[in-house]
Amino acid sequence: MGNETKHIIPDGFLWGGAVTSFQTEGAWNEDGKGPSIVDARPVPEGFSDWKVAVDFYHRYKEDIQLFKELGFNAYRTSISWSRIFPDGEGEPNEKGLEFYDNLFDELLANGIQPVITLYHFDLPLALAQKYNGFLSRKVVDLFEKYARTVFQRYRNKVKYWITFNEQNLILTEPELWGVTLPTHPQERESLIYQLCHNVFVAHAKAVKALHEIIPDGKMGGMITYLTTYPATCKPEDALANAKVKEYLIDFFLDTFIRGQYPKYMMNELEKKDIIPKFEDGDLELLKDHTIDYISISYYQSKIVSDKGGSVFSGISNNPHLETTEWGWAIDPIGLRIALKDMYARYQMPIFITENGIGVKEELNENNTVEDDYRIDYLRKHIEQMKLAMEEGVQVIGYLIWGSTDILSSKGEMKKRYGLIYVNRDEKDLKDLKRYKKKSFYWFQKVIATNGREL
Repeated sequence: MGNETKHIIPDGFLWGGAVTSFQTEGAWNEDGKGPSIVDARPVPEGFSDWKVAVDFYHRYKEDIQLFKELGFNAYRTSISWSRIFPDGEGEPNEKGLEFYDNLFDELLANGIQPVITLYHFDLPLALAQKYNGFLSRKVVDLFEKYARTVFQRYRNKVKYWITFNEQNLILTEPELWGVTLPTHPQERESLIYQLCHNVFVAHAKAVKALHEIIPDGKMGGMITYLTTYPATCKPEDALANAKVKEYLIDFFLDTFIRGQYPKYMMNELEKKDIIPKFEDGDLELLKDHTIDYISISYYQSKIVSDKGGSVFSGISNNPHLETTEWGWAIDPIGLRIALKDMYARYQMPIFITENGIGVKEELNENNTVEDDYRIDYLRKHIEQMKLAMEEGVQVIGYLIWGSTDILSSKGEMKKRYGLIYVNRDEKDLKDLKRYKKKSFYWFQKVIATNGREL
């Protein structure tokens, strides 16, 4: 028996890192790339723009050698839609398609499977300006065209795909889908659920296209998993917590996997008179084109108290947990709770496609970073993942967020997630040189022993 627990992680388990195109590539206007909504964002005081990022566009070969040395067998990034269709529509840009051909070839030549996200919050700017993003069914159709274009092109190179990054963020950050919404609360809420519906339809169209074009391809539906606990043992708090989970987690996974809106959600939308407009064929699309695996990012947990008001108004920080410098609660056990719950509900493979910790760091005199806190964070999360697997949960992979340091999603270089330090700061690009942190060697050993040695 003792032996079994050690070997709980199966051969072929996917170990690696995860990033996005816009946080790594740079080359924001090279080789025919059009602007995306990210390029048009105002840059807050003391933050960076996206023009160079960590220059992965020109340095990917060097970085992939480091990933090979780490032992990665998987690397998740996103395709920049505006590299392929500079205006979001029209004819594809051959130079953009070639870049990803070269990138995927380089990964595969080094034994690394590309795990590819179709949409990671970087809509071609023209589609936001012309159609108000995914609020338009026109954009849903253009997304399908883009998806079919890249599936066709990379059908022999990429087997693992994700439609939308953290699709459940639509409820709290709808602007990431390229929309401008009215401020009137009722109108706004109504449009958010229409947006939500349109994106579900776009997701289902991409699942359908993948299964047609790449029969052995696997499509994941992705959410950011926020584990939540009742703030006290008062039944009211427990109920408020259950509600948050229904909205934020279950609604999305139920729709991805069961192919229809859950009853609790339809009743709620009906009660508020904000049921989205379904077009002919939408119900069948959702029903017939469900996902192959669940993809999650996991960073933190929260607590919920019964505050009345909106569903999310009672969410706050857990006083029992330490937080990162950015106020995110560190809760490895929360990951295990999430894994157990999802697997009990759906019996579907789960791929942890993001987990990590952002910290302010500088190179020391030995040109490295002694990031024991990162090793500790990752170790504890992998331990809890292994315990969930011992309890019967099927996890197919674990990707750390970052690999190299990258710009954070808001454009902060100082929020460093990587196992590899990139020498630049907010405004000064310095030489962009790569340096291995202490965690590099730790994770290398974890992968080499397939998670036996933590």
